[in-house]
Amino acid sequence: MQMWLDVAVSAPAHSQVGGLLTYGSEFPAQAGHLVRVPFGRREVLGVVWKVHAEAPAHLAANTVRNVSAVLEGVSPLSAHWLQLVQFAAQYYQRSLGEVAMAALPPQLRDLTPVQLARRLKKNSASAEAMKAALQSPWDLSEQQTQVLAHMAAAPGPFLIHGATGSGKTEVYLQAVARCLAEDPEAQALMMVPEINLTPQLEERVKARFGAEGVVSMHSGMTGPQRLKSWLAAHNGSARIVLGTRMSIFASMPKLKWIVVDEEHDASYKQQEGARYSARDLAVYRGRLENAKVILGSATPSLESWHQSRPTAEGGRYLRLQMPARIGAGQLPFVRRVDMNHQPRKTVLSAPLIAAIQERVAKGEQSMLLLNRRGYAPVLHCADCDWKSECAHCSAFRVFHKIDRTLRCHHCGFTERVPRACPACGNADIAPMGRGTEQLEEHLAELLVDVKRPDGQPVRVMRIDADSTKLKGALEAQLAGVHSGEVDVLVGTQMIAKGHDFRRITLVAAINPDGALFSSDFRAPERLFALLMQAGGRAGRDAAQSASSEMWVQTFHPSHPLFEALKKHDYPAFAEQQLKERLEAGLPPSSFQALIRCDARMQSVAQAFLNHGNAQLQHLAQSDAKVANMLSDVSVYPAVPMSIQRVANVERAQMLLESTSRPSLHKVLDLLQNCLHESRGHPEHKGLIRWLVDVDPLAI
Repeated sequence: MQMWLDVAVSAPAHSQVGGLLTYGSEFPAQAGHLVRVPFGRREVLGVVWKVHAEAPAHLAANTVRNVSAVLEGVSPLSAHWLQLVQFAAQYYQRSLGEVAMAALPPQLRDLTPVQLARRLKKNSASAEAMKAALQSPWDLSEQQTQVLAHMAAAPGPFLIHGATGSGKTEVYLQAVARCLAEDPEAQALMMVPEINLTPQLEERVKARFGAEGVVSMHSGMTGPQRLKSWLAAHNGSARIVLGTRMSIFASMPKLKWIVVDEEHDASYKQQEGARYSARDLAVYRGRLENAKVILGSATPSLESWHQSRPTAEGGRYLRLQMPARIGAGQLPFVRRVDMNHQPRKTVLSAPLIAAIQERVAKGEQSMLLLNRRGYAPVLHCADCDWKSECAHCSAFRVFHKIDRTLRCHHCGFTERVPRACPACGNADIAPMGRGTEQLEEHLAELLVDVKRPDGQPVRVMRIDADSTKLKGALEAQLAGVHSGEVDVLVGTQMIAKGHDFRRITLVAAINPDGALFSSDFRAPERLFALLMQAGGRAGRDAAQSASSEMWVQTFHPSHPLFEALKKHDYPAFAEQQLKERLEAGLPPSSFQALIRCDARMQSVAQAFLNHGNAQLQHLAQSDAKVANMLSDVSVYPAVPMSIQRVANVERAQMLLESTSRPSLHKVLDLLQNCLHESRGHPEHKGLIRWLVDVDPLAI
């Protein structure tokens, strides 16, 4: 019997083929089935969205191509999953297929029926193991017990505001264990912001629940590994899925619990392709599937904090507090070093060096945070003012001393360091600023005469994106820290969150001032979260917490941000920030979207966006409904992005802002239509693409 299928395939919204495509099928199929379909000269994977018994009236039956195959071994994706993808596509202004295909393992489209059948062997996770995990004698603090009781009695979503080291992870595990023990088919999703946090969580979860029913999902896995995990979650044999932001789209038909750890982290927002916030989709998915949702952090995002205000004031989340550390441990004492009183060009102040030496002598560990990798941000010639600019980007290339290269962190363009200034021939070119490589080198020089308690020299280790490129490098380095082989750890924000370093008693923030006066209104929030999270790595062992310290080297020691940090007072900081944002009309009191455009010339990119805006304004003059919508939305002129050129592509953006979320999305729909119509105009030759970023993290 001939059927007619509406299929979602991977095509971006700006391509004008981003909607559902109609195919004929002689194979039996239903909504949610995975199919292989011809698309141009290729055969691609698609998801059946709707099934029709008759050919659509607007299409001639003889012009419709047929489905190549139905993946019969894979059960249809659930209606809830389809609804989640549809919501994400609508809200984030993407095509259905773009979101759906990003959520599926790429290997699905390449498997033969035999290969697929081999991978579909189902291993049942033991429900008894889950019950045993709950019945095991895990000691809980009074605050942990209270939080679990609140979560059992209320529907959620829950925002757990817990101090670093307060035992939030144990609360997550207990909540999941109880859920899985009550329902032998229930599934739970536990999310972390970054790949490097997945292994330690996986180790802990498997130790508690066994390896049988636990799988991971993140972009660092190979294709076969991703496929295996996805199939296990889809057929229900995986009871617990651990993953990064991509796991929010995992097909889990019996999902009952969602945990979003470190929910404030910007990594939960996808920045390429289908741009979505996994944290926000977690809340939506919880409501859609009647699953409970936990958002946890020591420094919640201001959006989540705002949503967790009392219900009478419009709050939607239940805020649960965990202010005390496990074992009556104390948060580190915060010391501020006024760098205005230090000698010029001082990298590490004398009191900080003395404090590090003291920790080394006692066999304790120290951690130094500098959120800039490489040796120096710029190479500079003092004679002609030449700087190591990238030829393809409006940015500087970073000096990496370890391999003597100048490397652009935006486009990847790399060259050997020149022997002399390329502009004037001066042989004396010097680094400006400092990165983790330079800090590691400088620290090793300062501690060369310091000995460990066993008489061995001090061991300094650096962890950043450069030192962890090789597979397994990060795990090996973290193992060295945990075992005590490292005395001083230097790194970027990679080491500042989520890690349970039991031996670290001193944390120092080097040069944190850059974000204090940034044009980005979210910069203070990110800085405060980073510093509090970094400070939380110190004194996690209750026996050492009383002597733990956090040092902050700053030229602005009296800044309100550092005052709040000294008191570990996140509520006061959040209140001050929310007040400022309310007065300025910024999120969460308003809603924003960016239209971003790439072109060969900056003038073309800006002209394209401004032309779309002009069309929108023209439409408003003749349509009262459009005019009414536009009255609630501010559309600003197009401007270059902060980094205007990347890989020889010019970038511009246009900001839309409104206090009404529905009005903003309606205007975005209209604006996209205007952009589609104007794309083919001769004056827009050189246009590459455009995209919509809803709820952007940076403007």
